[in-house]
Amino acid sequence: MPATRLDCSEIRPRTSRWALAFLSAVFVSAAAPQEWAQTIRVDQTIGHATHSFVPSRALGAAIDRLPYNATDKLFVEPVLKQVLSAGWQTVTYRQNTELHVEAWHWNPQGTWSDPSGKGYFTGSATPTETIRHSFGYPLPHRGFTRNDGTETRGYSRLTDGDLNSYWKSNPYLSPAFTGGRDPLPQWVLLDLASNEEINAIRIAWAEPYARSYLVEYWTGEDPIKLPTKGVWQTFPGGRVMNGKGGNATVLLGSVPTTVRFIRIWMTESSNTCDTHGPTDPRNCVGYAIRELYTGTLTSDGKFHDVARHTPDQDQTATYCSSVDPWHEPSDLEEKAGDQVGLDLFFTSGFTRGLPAMVPISMLYGTPEDSAAEIAYLERRGYPVSYVEMGEEPDGQDMLPEDYAALYEQWATAIHRVDPAVKLGGPVFTGVNKDIEVWPDPEGITSWTARFINALKRHGRLGELAFFSFEHYPYEPCKMSWSSLYDEPQLVTHILQVWRDDGVPPGVPMFITESNLAWQSSEAFVDIFGGLWLADYVGAFLTAGGDGVYYFHYLPLGVRPGCNESPGTFGMFTTDPNYQVQHYTSQYFASQLINQDWVEPGNGVHRTFPAESDIRDAAGHVLVTVYAALLPGGRWSLLVVNKDQENQHSVRISFHDSEDNRESFFSGPVEVASFGSAQYQWHPTETGGSADPDGPAKRATITAQPGTIYLLPEASVTVIKGNILPAKTQRENLDSH
Repeated sequence: MPATRLDCSEIRPRTSRWALAFLSAVFVSAAAPQEWAQTIRVDQTIGHATHSFVPSRALGAAIDRLPYNATDKLFVEPVLKQVLSAGWQTVTYRQNTELHVEAWHWNPQGTWSDPSGKGYFTGSATPTETIRHSFGYPLPHRGFTRNDGTETRGYSRLTDGDLNSYWKSNPYLSPAFTGGRDPLPQWVLLDLASNEEINAIRIAWAEPYARSYLVEYWTGEDPIKLPTKGVWQTFPGGRVMNGKGGNATVLLGSVPTTVRFIRIWMTESSNTCDTHGPTDPRNCVGYAIRELYTGTLTSDGKFHDVARHTPDQDQTATYCSSVDPWHEPSDLEEKAGDQVGLDLFFTSGFTRGLPAMVPISMLYGTPEDSAAEIAYLERRGYPVSYVEMGEEPDGQDMLPEDYAALYEQWATAIHRVDPAVKLGGPVFTGVNKDIEVWPDPEGITSWTARFINALKRHGRLGELAFFSFEHYPYEPCKMSWSSLYDEPQLVTHILQVWRDDGVPPGVPMFITESNLAWQSSEAFVDIFGGLWLADYVGAFLTAGGDGVYYFHYLPLGVRPGCNESPGTFGMFTTDPNYQVQHYTSQYFASQLINQDWVEPGNGVHRTFPAESDIRDAAGHVLVTVYAALLPGGRWSLLVVNKDQENQHSVRISFHDSEDNRESFFSGPVEVASFGSAQYQWHPTETGGSADPDGPAKRATITAQPGTIYLLPEASVTVIKGNILPAKTQRENLDSH
């Protein structure tokens, strides 16, 4: 029997001009034989609900550091209106300064620890003038050449060729501040770039120096990227137990050893004072090194150095455990970017007046400064939902015990201001598997497990009010269309990883930054990006995630990304002044998530298991489904058809296993669909644009048990309405 067309009377008047054509292409009704359709099945059994969430708290977006001079162009009414129309609710303030090894002056007004106007800065907790802008200060005692945050910006003081500069470890990791409950060795690492024959090292110590330390070499490939694929082996002469500082030349062996990576593992400090003097105890703890040299020592006593010493990225690369946050006004680098002023952030309208998540500077800050920040926000009366402690410690190569030691000190300081503040972290970089580090004495390599264990040992696990991490699932330049098939499993798996590592069941999990990859490309703005976003959000919330934050909320325009492929972390293309010109696929996907799939506001939504039987010949699930029971009792399905070429007809059923009852959508059903028919991205050498550029198609149909739904190729579709058991629907039809 041929499919019957839907009567125009079933369509809301505002959609009647296009809806007949749309619906006949997307939906046909009951007279179609059921063998035409594949199936979407929803388990509506109340006891089988997988999770619950509140949209105003669970669906958010992120505002990061902005380009220099961009803030005043972006924080204007026309941009605000466009951004809010995407429907995201709560907002998180991202802290970029710690990625770049910078101290963040969240308030330009404050005091320096040294009366001469330098040292450790504490922002003023007293509100005065409106804070519109804030900036970072690159740290002068940096020991990284590069890491996951700095990338190729800046350089290490360990191989810069300048004996007047030096690396120094974070004083807050010394026993004077931690109480010495856990030993926290500090370390520096040399990457010689290729294997070298090494039998000596020369360390130009600054103050304080290490009395006890080990010089070790790595037996594997890369100790930073593959920390469990090798071991640190102490050189035969690499154990120093009575270091005297100064220029120490250590003969590491009678014959050279072939190595690439060398680590100095420091366990006892001289506690002598650095060049900043004895008036501040922070100057007199930890470890400091002016320069590192390594190579060979010949029998005539001559040292032959193989390291390169230069104040740029061409130096022999070094890494370090931590960095002293000491700095001075001349370190300011405004053009590196603008951390939006906290007053502007809260009063601009972008937060919708909802409680926002804010960061404090912990890896490169002080407890007093962070406590002052929270005091300032409370005196202003700004609503704060959560406080993130630092930013991406894994990307800064920080060991979990060090992070935990800082976390506890900062928690103590902040909770003196307000014991009710909800603190959390660690704000991991986007990963798809457990983060591993060099094994501890018990052989544990999981970063998260060791962080949780450290808090437990000290009775501080209760101060972890939430667990946050970022989600960038794909490696830049290596995405194919089939990458879309992986997302549901990737995000579901990582949630389970953190629980298996010991994150307590009652601690909520937030993804506080997210997009396809850590470098943009055309995939972000193509329909691919929109499909991924819907799939990711649906999968995360269904699997038990408590909040997602889309990145990036504000429009920054299309720019060259991975391999010069034009893309953007955002929902818009812009002109040179950051004013919105066009929408990207993620804008329309955002609307479907925030305004169609869920009911905006504070109502509790419950998620339930749902699946389709639509697969390709390789077994990949082509259509994923996320079912939500809305506060008023209606059901809403977020359906993602990842088949790039083919539409699929589906029959939708709801099964309640408690009474073995089958139900179906019945009566008025709202449908919204966005896909390749509504959006086509056209790249150019300088950017690109979409044509057509939306919008999503919306209509209302009348559904019954036999209704067949056609899902367009490469599309996101929301289907929302009431359901009734098949028997009840038949009885209702018979009564008419």
